[in-house]
Amino acid sequence: MNIAVKNRNFIFTGLQPWHIRIGSNAKNIATEISRHNRVLYINTPLDYKTYLKKDTEPENVYRRDVIDRKKPFLNKINENLYILDIPFAIFPVNTFPDGAIFDFFNRVNNRRIYSFVNKIKHQLGFDNHILFIDNDIYRSRYASEFLESCFTIYYRRDNLRSRYWAKHAPRLEKHICVKSDIVLTNSAELSEFPAEFCPSTFCVGQGVDLTDYSEEKKYGIPEDMKQLISKPIIGYSGFLTSKRLDTDLIQNLANHFKEFNFVFVGPEDEVFSNHKIRNTENIFFLGTKDSSEIPAYISYFDICMNPQVVNEITQGNYPRKVDEYLSLGKPVVATKTSAMKLFEDYCYNCTDYDEYKKAIKDIHEHNLYNYRKKEKIEFARSHSWEKCVELIYKHISENLK
Repeated sequence: MNIAVKNRNFIFTGLQPWHIRIGSNAKNIATEISRHNRVLYINTPLDYKTYLKKDTEPENVYRRDVIDRKKPFLNKINENLYILDIPFAIFPVNTFPDGAIFDFFNRVNNRRIYSFVNKIKHQLGFDNHILFIDNDIYRSRYASEFLESCFTIYYRRDNLRSRYWAKHAPRLEKHICVKSDIVLTNSAELSEFPAEFCPSTFCVGQGVDLTDYSEEKKYGIPEDMKQLISKPIIGYSGFLTSKRLDTDLIQNLANHFKEFNFVFVGPEDEVFSNHKIRNTENIFFLGTKDSSEIPAYISYFDICMNPQVVNEITQGNYPRKVDEYLSLGKPVVATKTSAMKLFEDYCYNCTDYDEYKKAIKDIHEHNLYNYRKKEKIEFARSHSWEKCVELIYKHISENLK
């Protein structure tokens, strides 16, 4: 690895807290950067509404415990990596109309957050730092200003175009791109918008942590699949949300391929929790699993799928799970998006139900379960966080004044 940036201080702010249950680009990048630099990772604070909600999401429970003084607000993960939780709640600003009222309360939130971060920053000696903002346009809008960052990176790994973001994102994301020294993305499609406002916009690709994935490893059959679910199995692992996944497609495929069982592993949104597909006899929802358990489930799948809807959110979104599927040599059927073009030599990229049906039939009838297995594994393993961070270092060193 070409270590173009080392012995520097980095402060990470963003949307995903350290204890989030799903994969996190920011966590992986922060961990990789901490091999050669010091990193202070800020967990995005809870707003009052979420704090009072008392839900059981692990990332929210931990932050609530910090606010209630049940857990420490600062933790050291390794020699160079610190995790900082904000020990107070902030205003829930998303409901405010876009404009002056929103900006006033959002700036109040930012001032409170970074006044606290500044105290810790000075105690730990994180002066003259590089700020890395992970897709956060609310709580990080004024971060570089209040923290007096010497260099600011905006990392755009998601297209903020869902209903939640629609009110404020178009204006605020433009603003944060203009203020940043460089903008980094994990797909070419996601680079198009910020490039209009920040000439120093670069795609650094996607890394995937495949440490727990090995085709040579003998994974045990998960207990909840031993007796309950028979082969062949078409499986999916990841967050089940109607904003990204096509429930009608899943239903139609399950109705057509009665000889297959369809297995879904991961947390669900409200739509999935109450959808009629839960009554389909060959569809199984196994719930949230620890990340260390996921490889065993995927290894037991015969075919892996990523049945996405095509929209502004999914078009440029890098499908980490596809690398995980391929790293175990699995045949993959997935919805064709801009981001999936990278995988077109190793997956069946499908545009509609008929193409999905044809792909699954082709794999099954021609026994292609192990077709080009070695090539798939090698391709997936070429997407490492080390290579991704090497590109990040390159763009920092070339643009750091």
